[in-house]
Amino acid sequence: MEEARRKAYLTAMGITVWQRRDPPAAVAPETMVSEAESLPAPERTAGERTLVETTATAPMAESAADQWSDLRRRVSACSACSLRAGCTQTVFGVGNTQADLLIIGEAPGADEDRQGEPFVGPAGQLLNAMLLAMGFQREAVFIANIVKCRPPSNRNPKQEEALQCEPFLLQQIALTQPKVILSLGAVSAHNLLKTDIPVGRLRGRIHNYGDSAIPLVVTYHPAYLLRSPEQKAKSWQDLQLALSLLREQ
Repeated sequence: MEEARRKAYLTAMGITVWQRRDPPAAVAPETMVSEAESLPAPERTAGERTLVETTATAPMAESAADQWSDLRRRVSACSACSLRAGCTQTVFGVGNTQADLLIIGEAPGADEDRQGEPFVGPAGQLLNAMLLAMGFQREAVFIANIVKCRPPSNRNPKQEEALQCEPFLLQQIALTQPKVILSLGAVSAHNLLKTDIPVGRLRGRIHNYGDSAIPLVVTYHPAYLLRSPEQKAKSWQDLQLALSLLREQ
């Protein structure tokens, strides 16, 4: 990505870019803004992978597509907990099913419930700005939630609801095989890491997810950042940590 365009995206996140010297100085983040939609369409970077044909045999590629299709069908038909009866539709997930970066949020909200896609409201606009500042278009990553149905009044999902939905998320992770997982918010982090440690103590370091030990970075949920903009600089540090892990792979 050319330097001028990169600076434009960092500006959309509210990050002040200082002139680099030798040795390079770290980017000094200040505030983020949720106006990414006003930016020109970015050029793709080396870190962005669009959906591509597998290099394996045709039957293997067809099998992977079939697994995604079957999983989507099972999510749509699920009524294992009471959430399905109270939502408009399931919110499966969106993006590149072969993405290096997997983003996992908490639960669909009202906008997501109407559109059937995660992170499409104000928090989604901020997430888009965060991704652009990292050098990713939204379509280059895969975005999912801990639960696939909107809880009543946008409350946090209950533990038993998250457990009912967990097999779906586990299969999404297994099929995507990401290099890094970015966990957004307390509900996401607590369910993925099986802990109740506050997000403020989980962020800023590298965790290993599951038996596959996928590197996992915890940061604040965009909705929380909209309410607490003073935490956005810390979130930018977390995004930089995730980027450094991706570059090491």
